[in-house]
Amino acid sequence: MNLEQLIDYLANDSEFQKRLTKWLVFDARTARHKPFPDDLNPNLMSILKQKGIEELFTHQYDAYNAIRQGKHVVVVTPTASGKTLSYNLPVFEDMLLNRETRALYLFPTKALSQDQVNETQDLAARLDKDIKTFTFDGDTPVNIRRTIRSAGHIVVTNPDMLHQGILPHHTLWIKLFENLRYVVIDEIHAYRGVFGSHLSNVVRRLKRICRFYGSDPQFICSSATIANPQELVENILEENVTLIDNNGAPSGKKHFLFYNPPIVNAELGLRRGVVNETRQIMRKLIPTGAQVIIFARSRQRVELLVTYLRTLAQQLKMDPDKIQGYRGGYLPKQRRIIEKGLKNSQIQVVVSTNALELGIDIGQLDVSLMAGYPGSIASAWQQSGRAGRRRSTSLTILVASSSPLDQYIIEHPSYFFERNPETAHIDNNNLPILMSHLKCASFELPFKEEEIFTQDITGQLLDFLAEERVLRKTDGKYFWMQDIYPADEVSLRNAAPENVVIIDTHANKQVIGEVDLFSAPEMVHTEAIYFHQSIQYFVDQLDWDERKAYVHKVNVDHYTDAITKTDLKVLDVLQEGSETDDPFQKFFGEVAVSRVTTGYKKIKLHTHENIGMGRVYLPEMEIQTNALWWEFPDQLRSDPYFTESIIGEGLRGIAHALQNLTPLYIMCDVSDIAVVPMVRAPFSQKPTIYVYDKYQGGIGLSKKLFNIDKHVLDAARNHIETCPCGQGCPSCTGPAMEGGLFGKSSAVKILKTLKLQD
Repeated sequence: MNLEQLIDYLANDSEFQKRLTKWLVFDARTARHKPFPDDLNPNLMSILKQKGIEELFTHQYDAYNAIRQGKHVVVVTPTASGKTLSYNLPVFEDMLLNRETRALYLFPTKALSQDQVNETQDLAARLDKDIKTFTFDGDTPVNIRRTIRSAGHIVVTNPDMLHQGILPHHTLWIKLFENLRYVVIDEIHAYRGVFGSHLSNVVRRLKRICRFYGSDPQFICSSATIANPQELVENILEENVTLIDNNGAPSGKKHFLFYNPPIVNAELGLRRGVVNETRQIMRKLIPTGAQVIIFARSRQRVELLVTYLRTLAQQLKMDPDKIQGYRGGYLPKQRRIIEKGLKNSQIQVVVSTNALELGIDIGQLDVSLMAGYPGSIASAWQQSGRAGRRRSTSLTILVASSSPLDQYIIEHPSYFFERNPETAHIDNNNLPILMSHLKCASFELPFKEEEIFTQDITGQLLDFLAEERVLRKTDGKYFWMQDIYPADEVSLRNAAPENVVIIDTHANKQVIGEVDLFSAPEMVHTEAIYFHQSIQYFVDQLDWDERKAYVHKVNVDHYTDAITKTDLKVLDVLQEGSETDDPFQKFFGEVAVSRVTTGYKKIKLHTHENIGMGRVYLPEMEIQTNALWWEFPDQLRSDPYFTESIIGEGLRGIAHALQNLTPLYIMCDVSDIAVVPMVRAPFSQKPTIYVYDKYQGGIGLSKKLFNIDKHVLDAARNHIETCPCGQGCPSCTGPAMEGGLFGKSSAVKILKTLKLQD
């Protein structure tokens, strides 16, 4: 059975059909071309023709011309539309004219850097010109690094390596910085929130060093489709940017299916779990031989699916090694083997986190299956685009979980298909992030008294660092005076700079993976079950001080789910925004949040029953961040219906819905924010719900929500009211057994007291 036959089979499968809320077919799109530019080097033109490229796509042509005119650009087209050639062509054209031209290529991951450098090296080899392209990352040998610094025309790296390995050592990279003509930033839509805020400050440091060496590079960016690509890039670069979005690439026919698992308990509104439902769908797909990528929302879900699908493969008499997982925490060599296996079709099914969402070349896949909505429209289209990359027919299936976000999307397909993708947001003046990079910049070059790093407050921040004896001010300049290496203290991706390494004590203490510091208390606490490539490991000890988790292999019938406790304290009210006729008060301000893992639940494999509990003893982790909060009216307590416990159940129900629906309105992951309900908040003694950014100093998410909060509260009310369950369920206010008998009714009644939209 081929893919077309599989699609026909699914179209005639009545059980499958009744679980679909939408089946859309996007027709194949023909290519739109323009001839090669008149000034294109004949050798380059000849190479392109050798590769079967007789003309350029319209967006490649437009990008070439804008770049040759010296403009900063962002190219916005779908996956596999030829964005790489959009920047390679003008860069190589310049290098053929000027042997001293240098370019810096930035990719968000090392895997993407390794993948893209092959294309660049192939082009250089075909030209038979001495244009040297090198990857520079943490795996680059020391002896090769010297060659790259002196002779590399194109240096391919990632923002982390630029931040820690290049900018602080700029005196070793004089040849690059003196002649740096182009900076390419690929997949720039990935740089939102904390990562994007850090990148913007890295760009500030890069431009500062370029000015020191007399260069002024041109920035070439590429992005998947988001609502505000030009705005995002201009905020990151702090430059005017030309948008190129005239996509001329062809695409094959695409089938996009919205699939809602069946309800297994109508009273509680419980649906079959997304993991088990994905396994059932894969029972239909695997025998066809179709090559499938499954995207899962978490590392744990990846490992559960790999475990279940390998068991299914054995039942179907196929090689279980044709099913592999792929996620952060795997060692680089292991990831390269999996990528190669996908390209040569030795691997039929890969289960991945969003690590494979970006444009790594993994060959032609037939089906993209999302085990849960990935959190944003932009990400969903990226994941869908991993199938049918070579103009062939493809199939995408979005399998909804029971979360309110998934259920909202699956029951409102028009919201997904008719709405523009979300707006990406950064805050490059977030004080902790800004201060971190100001220290790094001071280490790289002394600041002059009048120098501007960021508007208005550079001098004040430098004076503060001088008072703290981090800098020394002499003759109108600020000099670094500490022994530490500041870039080592700053992680671009997490609020904490360190990872916890995971060590198998029964395999010569081999390192099998790693996990970021903030995730470690929940994933590798003592007595946790940790999954790696579907193999179960028991965590013997989490050595918090040494940042090491010691594990050994086990074979048990359960996994663990951490229990955490959060406390919140208001530090300062920065803004009040309630209207005079609002029955509630709205605030934005600074809060201190402490979080600690206190225990864990044992969850039985396959049935997902709770079969036990355990205690965990770990230190609290505290951050200071920004929050929006609503204080609900005192008259709630004057209503005979509302006892303290019923108010509490209602607030918990509202918080559950808000936690999941807020990402629909601000482009963030569900895990980027947290929602905390309090029946009597210590700050006001009123019923209160807090929404805070889960990053030190905040990144502007709660601030953005502050301006559109009534839309979100209204969406929460409508979603809870229209949910078909009786007393609350995971799709609206949370499981009834956790939310209480009055969780749903109380949530609706509280929200109806507010004057929201009709």
